[in-house]
Amino acid sequence: MAISNQTTEKVRERADIEEVVNDYVSLKRKGQNLWACCPFHQEKTPSFSVSPSKQIYKCFGCGKAGDTIQFVMDIEGIGFNEAIRHLAQKYGIEIEESQQPSTPEEVQRHNERESLLIVLNYAKNHFVKNLSSEEGRSIGLAYFKERGFTPEVLGQFELGYALNRWDALMNAGKEAGYDQESLLKAGLILEKEGGKCYDRFRGRVVFPFHNLSGKPIAFGARILTKDKNQPKYINSPETEVYHKSDVLYGIYQAKQAIRQKDMCYLVEGYTDVISLHMAGIPNVVASSGTSLTENQIKLIKRFTDNVTVLYDGDPAGIKASLRGIDMLLEGGLNVKAVVFPEGEDPDSYSQKVGRSAFSDYLKEKSRDFIRFKIDLMWEETKEDPIARAESMRQVIQSIAKVADPMIRNIYVKEASRLLEMDEDLIHAEINKTYLSQQRKEDWKAKHLENTSTPEALLPVEPKKASHKATLRLQEKETLRILINYGWQKISEELHVCEYLMDETAELEFETPVFKRMFSQYKEALKKGVLPGTDYFLQVNDNEVKQEVIDMVTHKYELSELWEKRFQIFTIKEADDLAKTVYSSVLRLKRRVVHKMLQETLQRMKEAKEEEITDLQKVYMEVKTYQITIDKQLGMVISN
Repeated sequence: MAISNQTTEKVRERADIEEVVNDYVSLKRKGQNLWACCPFHQEKTPSFSVSPSKQIYKCFGCGKAGDTIQFVMDIEGIGFNEAIRHLAQKYGIEIEESQQPSTPEEVQRHNERESLLIVLNYAKNHFVKNLSSEEGRSIGLAYFKERGFTPEVLGQFELGYALNRWDALMNAGKEAGYDQESLLKAGLILEKEGGKCYDRFRGRVVFPFHNLSGKPIAFGARILTKDKNQPKYINSPETEVYHKSDVLYGIYQAKQAIRQKDMCYLVEGYTDVISLHMAGIPNVVASSGTSLTENQIKLIKRFTDNVTVLYDGDPAGIKASLRGIDMLLEGGLNVKAVVFPEGEDPDSYSQKVGRSAFSDYLKEKSRDFIRFKIDLMWEETKEDPIARAESMRQVIQSIAKVADPMIRNIYVKEASRLLEMDEDLIHAEINKTYLSQQRKEDWKAKHLENTSTPEALLPVEPKKASHKATLRLQEKETLRILINYGWQKISEELHVCEYLMDETAELEFETPVFKRMFSQYKEALKKGVLPGTDYFLQVNDNEVKQEVIDMVTHKYELSELWEKRFQIFTIKEADDLAKTVYSSVLRLKRRVVHKMLQETLQRMKEAKEEEITDLQKVYMEVKTYQITIDKQLGMVISN
């Protein structure tokens, strides 16, 4: 069953583009629109624009564009119906089913991804429910209480317990209607040789991983007994919906706080995250014991440019994880660090000193990455000049990772003061680092990318835009004017759409998407509807939506201060709409006429001798028409 049109319309009316996108990236206002670094491709300068007035988004870097529903489809990787369900749940809209079956293009309700999310949600509920059982209360719940976890925290993170049986979840899942194949694909059960299956998680407290929309996608589980034959933690395997290098524990619970405070604390484990939440610090996530990855850094950068890494009081462990700081710097983040007393971690120390003292400790001990690395290495190398020089070089190499030249220069000055080194020497060392990196890249290009042919390396002359391409652009321009200004008048009795429809009545659009749009526009007018941006954004044609958004969005906009404060006035196309529309129609006709000329010339080359004279007459008539248009457009030379 498909979702009813009524539900879809309610979602379109109530789902606010700014609010929805803010769940995934941190938007900042600039002019009339909101901007962020695009969540769909890697970039350092924001080119992702959200228009609250038009309720659309567009990335001027990768070209992604759409409305609120399309954004959820793109960011979550889900179908149309699932996106509607997601937004309906967010805004408390009751879902009504249509009697018409869903088409494959709209949604495949029972595809593998949706099935996995459904069975994983069932498993989460199963583990939570187990805390109410006798075994769950005496073991799992007792452990959580011992750690000081409150009922609110248990509910917020949806913590649970896996019964100490071989098939508790598997049997319960089958009784609930989930087949063995689904449980296997979700990583909830394992299969022995011979086909016999058993639960992956047994006799452990369970920590669900959530995606950005709050759906459970995987689990981490901690054993509570001292069994040397069992690992302390086990995690879900990678699945269609869970890739550990893309996920941070606690990101769903932390994303709003990270955005509001414009800072993210990065810790190592699940309990560290939960302890900081209970200490009144909700803007915290964990890499969960794995090495930090580029995708995890991108995930943090969606919400803030500032990160503070919290290190356990273990010097050996800190040194082993220093690579993470360089990766954070390469990812364009501003990095600070806090080290806890020896033998302490964020979880143990927060419980030891209490909420207020813990918060004060984070503020007092936070240091930028330069001071942090210098303090870490200085004491060990004070008696060894060679080791000290290497430590200094490592600090400078970290500075070289900073992309912003202004921030990098500030760090150079700071390092110069702390290391008692000349700034020029530090800059020289940074340049050596850049040169070394460039040599490595050149070597790779020379030795690894050996698929190019000699012909491919020859210079290529730039091609002029084809007649087809220029005609496409002019067709697009005509439709842009129709959509933006169709309802406006160019005289007392004549609307823009009426004039354009009359002047283009004999023209046939060549580009398929524009041909469809022009046909849809005419059909809407017949029904008494004057279609604008909103009309086309609601059609079930993603190509049309992309083109419309491209027509109504602009990367740059004039500052309101020009007119309000400085009295600098600029001429806009709407100021003389009659001239804008007239010129656009003439240019479209000119491109069509030019195409006719080229086709006539080609026919003359292929024609029989007795046909040449008639074709020449046709050519001259069309050419005369083009010259007339050129004069009206003010063109001196016709081509």
